[in-house]
Amino acid sequence: MRLKADPFLIENTQRSGTIDFGITDLRIEYRRNPIGIGVRVPRCSWKLIGTGRGIRQGGYRIQVSENDPYFSNPIWDSGEVNSDRSVHIAYGGSPLASRQVYHLRVRAWDAKGRESDWQTAFFETGILEYREWTAQWITLDPGKHDRAGEALPLFRKTFETKSPLRSARIYATALGLYELELNGNRLNDQLFAPGWTSYHKRLQTQTYDVTAYIRMGDNAIGITVADGWYKGRIGGHPRDFYGNRRAALLELHLAYEDGSMQTVVTDGSWRAETGPIVMASLYDGESYDARLEKDGWSMPAYDDRYWLPVETMKRGNHMLLPQENVPTAVVKELQPERVLRSPSGETILDFGQNLTGWVSYSVTGEAGRLIELTHAEVLDSNGNLYVDNLRSAKQMTRYICKGTGNERYEPRFSFQGFRYAKVSGYPGDVMPDYFTAHVISSDLEETGTFECSDPLVNQLQSNIVWGQRGNFLDVPTDCPQRDERLGYTGDAQVFVRTAAHNMNVAVFFTKWLRDLKADQLPSGGVPNTIPDTLPGWEMHSAAGWGDAAVICPWTMYACYGDLRLLEEQYDSMKAWVEFLRNSGEQAYLRNDGFQFGDWLALDAPAGSYTGATPKDFIATAFYAHSTNLLAKSARALGKREEAAKYEELFVNIRDCFNREFVTRTGRLSSPTQTAHVLALQFGLVEGPVRKKVEESFIRLIEESAYKLTSGFLGTPYICPTLSDIGRNDLAYRLALSRSYPSWLYSVEQGATTIWEHWDGRKADGSFWSADMNSFNHYAFGAIGEWFYRYVAGIDTVEVKPGFKYIRIKPLPNEGLNYAKATYQSMYGEIVSGWRLQNGEMNVEVKIPPNTTATLELPNALQDRVTEHGVRLGEAEGVRIVALHDNRVTLELESGTYRFQYEWRTSSEVKN
Repeated sequence: MRLKADPFLIENTQRSGTIDFGITDLRIEYRRNPIGIGVRVPRCSWKLIGTGRGIRQGGYRIQVSENDPYFSNPIWDSGEVNSDRSVHIAYGGSPLASRQVYHLRVRAWDAKGRESDWQTAFFETGILEYREWTAQWITLDPGKHDRAGEALPLFRKTFETKSPLRSARIYATALGLYELELNGNRLNDQLFAPGWTSYHKRLQTQTYDVTAYIRMGDNAIGITVADGWYKGRIGGHPRDFYGNRRAALLELHLAYEDGSMQTVVTDGSWRAETGPIVMASLYDGESYDARLEKDGWSMPAYDDRYWLPVETMKRGNHMLLPQENVPTAVVKELQPERVLRSPSGETILDFGQNLTGWVSYSVTGEAGRLIELTHAEVLDSNGNLYVDNLRSAKQMTRYICKGTGNERYEPRFSFQGFRYAKVSGYPGDVMPDYFTAHVISSDLEETGTFECSDPLVNQLQSNIVWGQRGNFLDVPTDCPQRDERLGYTGDAQVFVRTAAHNMNVAVFFTKWLRDLKADQLPSGGVPNTIPDTLPGWEMHSAAGWGDAAVICPWTMYACYGDLRLLEEQYDSMKAWVEFLRNSGEQAYLRNDGFQFGDWLALDAPAGSYTGATPKDFIATAFYAHSTNLLAKSARALGKREEAAKYEELFVNIRDCFNREFVTRTGRLSSPTQTAHVLALQFGLVEGPVRKKVEESFIRLIEESAYKLTSGFLGTPYICPTLSDIGRNDLAYRLALSRSYPSWLYSVEQGATTIWEHWDGRKADGSFWSADMNSFNHYAFGAIGEWFYRYVAGIDTVEVKPGFKYIRIKPLPNEGLNYAKATYQSMYGEIVSGWRLQNGEMNVEVKIPPNTTATLELPNALQDRVTEHGVRLGEAEGVRIVALHDNRVTLELESGTYRFQYEWRTSSEVKN
């Protein structure tokens, strides 16, 4: 018999911030109370809370009801389930219907029989089946309007309602970007909708709760549609990559208290005109003529007699699907830190941070006055705005005043990558208070922090997070400023683990991996950018780029325990490995096709972007790595025969790799840092050969005067590999170096995001190149994984992924005397921090409920370690697992721990 917790006790302990046992943070598909989801079998997750150590779930019960918050007649009841599972528990009832609100509640009990109160949440489905859409696509025929080519169309419709209204939902999407207005209210909480997908295959639809905006009687809906990725300039294409007609699709469903329904849809009865936005381009910016505003155009009383009828388009809806990704949103706002006057006479706003977004401002000017803002990341060596690295992207906003007093302008359908903005044409003094930078990003929850005793490293961590924030805009782009901004697969896979520490990217990568699967070639090859902006080209499936098809799903599984995504992507992962098997002259080597190589490595020949490591070496190494991960994935999914098949393939690739790239004396044929780190990290060398490769790798680091020579593919593995082979000192030396080339070199040069090149800006103020020199390019920010997983030591294990079983193994070393990381896992917050002071090591650890952890204390002896002053053998929740000459391994139940012990020097350890 379980013990029922006293409700009075729960209520009061919740108020005081403590509770004996309960559950919190109930989510559906990673989100709190999501609206408009398209998952037909949603999963729920929750966290346990309570006081003390060793909190573990004994079981749970879940109920789901349809439009019934009181659960009087649940459509599904799991019954009492004895299980410690609290993550990704799938709905098990009858099929869900479109456009319905479902209420969910969960109760759990712990191993001691204490029972929680019910925790409730809800989720709402979108239009699940594309055949259910009754709306028609509407567009403005450019041949019937003299400005319709560039100017953004406005669509409007009036309708009448009765009362009382129970609920109102809009379901909408567009070919292009769109924004909704209802009775004069702009519904702009989701920016850049419907997002970027391969529009002919997948087009997201959004759901909006507009109940509060509906009036009894006359109402009006307005839609503005911009080019966006669909029709605008993207990826080297001049325009019209996906299509040449902007269009909108919308359904408004009104439910009344009396049970009746009313539907308003896009059809031929809508009216159209162009508005004040005369041009909007993702690369080039936005032009807004306030004199062309249609005041009140989305209000029911607006006179639209001179507007044109819309044209309806015949277009299939097979590609429509409810929103998968988190929306893009304004996540921060910044004021200029200063206003500069450049040597050439430019007035420049400095926001102090390289960011992705736009600038809004207030102005009072005469009608027709033109105000221009030109955005850039850096100033040149003379202090003037530097725009050469933008290539053809103009990154400019233009506003023409209407002359009616104080006016405010904010762009809506373009974004810029910048720190600085040159202001031209502004009347009067340019004051910082008049301008605001709006930082936009996919609205991702920040889940990780890292800090240490080195302020430059802390700035580097900030740069990594800002780089992710600026480039995770519906897809993981390479850069946000020049005429590129594409979803490069190579950048995404090298950074994915760091990304998952910094932010909850499960939904983000789920959507993007579905895009990858949709754009995957019939042969199994993978485009180098997703969505694919180079269809039909031979430049696809580069090693380290196409491997994102395997590396990213596996990482999501490792970090979130998401077995469903792994299963969903398995065919895509398998197709990629089979493509590699079948594409070359030999089944176990890869020596064909387009290759980037170790992109931007410093050991590249003069004038080349490709490093010195042979491309076939890199391609074969990644072929082996993807095969190994595919075998692990098959085993995790219970596909034992396929697991054995790909384990055998991995062994064959490894053997062939050794015959091809390892000399008779046991050395690698390629004497580069990247060659060595890939061979070691991917397990391609064993026994005496591995030992020689390790020694050679260390020698290469020493011979380079402890400098990096690696590029995009080698750099992420350098420090982890050094720590793994027992040379943590060298990993620290590289990570903490201030001199070029290093991570902290750019920090000392004033960087606030990660640079594309180690020497994007040289010490003398000159630039690496104008051709390809982004100052917000997150790939080299993959060092963040090492800070989390090695310096602070937070990691998960493959057998119980998603941090159900946690491994904490901090690796202190000279150069830092303090480091701490936190990570908000699916089970709760994990903390690992250490501080070395006056010869004493203090280690702080927090393990969330319903998990178990191993902690390895470095440089420690059992009899010298205490926990809160208590000897190890007597500390609650602590079990000694293993004792070694210079470390102690413990198993910890959930709770907060503080260990102290005398720190021995390296010589003392050896003796």
